Amino acid sequence: MSTYTNFTVETDADGIALVTWDMPGKSMNVFTLEVMAEIEQILAATVADAAVKGVVFTSGKSSFSGGADLTMIKSMFSMLAEEKAKDPQAAVQKLFDAAGQMSQLFRRIETNGKPWVSAINGTCMGGAFELSLACHGRVAANAKAVKIALPEVKVGIFPGAGGTQRVPRLANAQDALQMMTTGSSLTAQRAKAMGLVHQVVEPGELITAAKQMIKDGLKPVAPWDEKGFKVPGGGVWTPAAAQLFPAAPAILRRETAGNYPGALAILKCVYEGLQLPFDTALKVEQRYFTQILQTTEAFSMIRSLFVSMQELGKGARRPAGVPKTEIKKVGVVGAGFMGASIAYVTAAAGIPVVLIDRDQEAADKGKAHSEKLVADQVGKGRMTKEDGEKLLALVTPTPDYSTLADVDLVVEAVFEDRAVKKAVIEQVEAVISEDTIFASNTSTLPITGLAGNSKRPEQFIGVHFFSPVEKMMLTEVILGEQTGDKALAMALDFVAKIKKTPIVVNDTRGFFVNRCVFRYINEAYDMLIEGVPPAMIENAAKMAGMPVGPLSLNDEVAVDLSQKIMKASIADLGPNAVKPEHMDLIDKMVDVLDRRGRKNGQGFYDYPAKPAKKSLWPGLKDLYPQKPASEVDVNTLKERLLVTIALEAARTMEEGIVTDPREADVGSILGFGFAPYTGGTLSYIDGMGVKTFVALCERLAEAYGEHFKPTPLLMEMAANGETFYGRFDPYGAVERAA
Repeated sequence: MSTYTNFTVETDADGIALVTWDMPGKSMNVFTLEVMAEIEQILAATVADAAVKGVVFTSGKSSFSGGADLTMIKSMFSMLAEEKAKDPQAAVQKLFDAAGQMSQLFRRIETNGKPWVSAINGTCMGGAFELSLACHGRVAANAKAVKIALPEVKVGIFPGAGGTQRVPRLANAQDALQMMTTGSSLTAQRAKAMGLVHQVVEPGELITAAKQMIKDGLKPVAPWDEKGFKVPGGGVWTPAAAQLFPAAPAILRRETAGNYPGALAILKCVYEGLQLPFDTALKVEQRYFTQILQTTEAFSMIRSLFVSMQELGKGARRPAGVPKTEIKKVGVVGAGFMGASIAYVTAAAGIPVVLIDRDQEAADKGKAHSEKLVADQVGKGRMTKEDGEKLLALVTPTPDYSTLADVDLVVEAVFEDRAVKKAVIEQVEAVISEDTIFASNTSTLPITGLAGNSKRPEQFIGVHFFSPVEKMMLTEVILGEQTGDKALAMALDFVAKIKKTPIVVNDTRGFFVNRCVFRYINEAYDMLIEGVPPAMIENAAKMAGMPVGPLSLNDEVAVDLSQKIMKASIADLGPNAVKPEHMDLIDKMVDVLDRRGRKNGQGFYDYPAKPAKKSLWPGLKDLYPQKPASEVDVNTLKERLLVTIALEAARTMEEGIVTDPREADVGSILGFGFAPYTGGTLSYIDGMGVKTFVALCERLAEAYGEHFKPTPLLMEMAANGETFYGRFDPYGAVERAA
């Protein structure tokens, strides 16, 4: 048999060909055009070879496969754009043909006449699971590493290589819809219970069990190709389906507010496909897939949540020429909630960490936070007791600054007060080595000002984590005016090591994320003052695609923190920095009513004891004369909330705070959940067109105030027909830097 770049094929004495997928130079197998061509060749070779009785398909890596490769997805979009410019109709036909390639390959495997068994040894996502579904047998390892999912909906598309047709023909329609519309992962056991895999065996027995299925006479025919096949649960025309299918679009609308065309297409594919012969059903799936690939949502979500997120995670902004740093030990100063959480994620990455506070008791209290997190993970079965003990052994709580003498990186996470931070910087710099990088986890204080207290500002950088640190994926890396490449490189290496996604921003008050967040909250203050019913504000935000309403978000960050930030802005920038009506509202909430947010059980919401749920404080509607709901246009509320954030993101680009549009997009989604279907703040603008966005801003400015006025940059871009990704081309910048 031939040799392949990405596969090895070994045929044993029983005539079973073991196909092992192991791409050179990659940590995970992914589908590329080359991989698909090689699978096609292997299929043809095994069919032609009479000695081969069946095929076991597995991975030579610790995971099975993460699905499609970035380059393949990107090339599909660039092909569509190029072809559309020549001939729009022919372009769609080409896209349709490209969209069906994988599906048709898997169908050829399914109907090749010899049994194929997929041996799933680890993460098996997207197209890789669709390939497995086209095999006649599926065996999964009984291991924590096995995660089975069709997560395409999370990046704006859906399982378009047979997933929407095979899953509901193996599992019942309700479970199939739940799995695909949420993109949630299944354990091997859950996949078996749903009927998606045949066996779950111990990892060491995986290949043996897969081969045994073939030896035991596995039929090389899919169930739906057998005469008399019946869909689990009886298909679409049953009493159960009559309850499921009318309710499904309503449930989906409740969860997604109709913002995700890919999710709705899954429902259509399943409902229509189950009424058709299998090959026709695949054609229906292919048509919907082609349609979804042409949506702005799919393009923007794939670019930001798949392509950009991976590029940033792999160090797209790391300075060239600085060798990778092996971080052997980290110091965290400040064992409060943030510092303790940073120490936890550092230890979870296998890095020893010294956790420092003013006395042993305070430092121990910080370590206790790690102990609680570990106990939670062990209790939920996500971590073994031994692994938990190993993690905790890496955290050393102490008041002794001299323990920082041999650290590579210090993360300062003390109280947001310039004087406190100045004292810490001086104490730390008295003991650390000359190569150590100092990172401040400040959320509001400009880094250049803090670096003024340092003897070596070129080794001083901001690394802003978001709470809760162990859950939030984003980290803002902030460059002071004198921050050097070595500090940036180490900060990015550290962020990568603790498995976060970094965005690099230049120095300013509030950096990027908080500037956008406070615009969102301030718009809600305006709405309250205008008399918009509070429930409409919160619901309009969710309908616009935000995960939480602005008033709920303000309660989470604390209303008195908003007050502190507003007062600091007035002190530093003068009385016009904050609208007087906003200051009056927040002063009343904090100083008169003592409504400080979730932390004291009352803010814009009331927080009764569990299990009761929070609810909007009824007294809110008495603060301002209320408009009747019928006089408030919900679409305008949605526009105001999204536009005010996007406009602030555009300002950060104009001011040079953010220099790469990928970072504005990924930062806005990971940092505060900016409507993911838009692809992020700048993709939201590019998606509708800068000219349309400028017109929308002008309309809103006329009705709701100057803060909606489009900026000079936006006016210029609108006049020139530019986009953010065109004008600030991140790939051009990378190529120039390289």
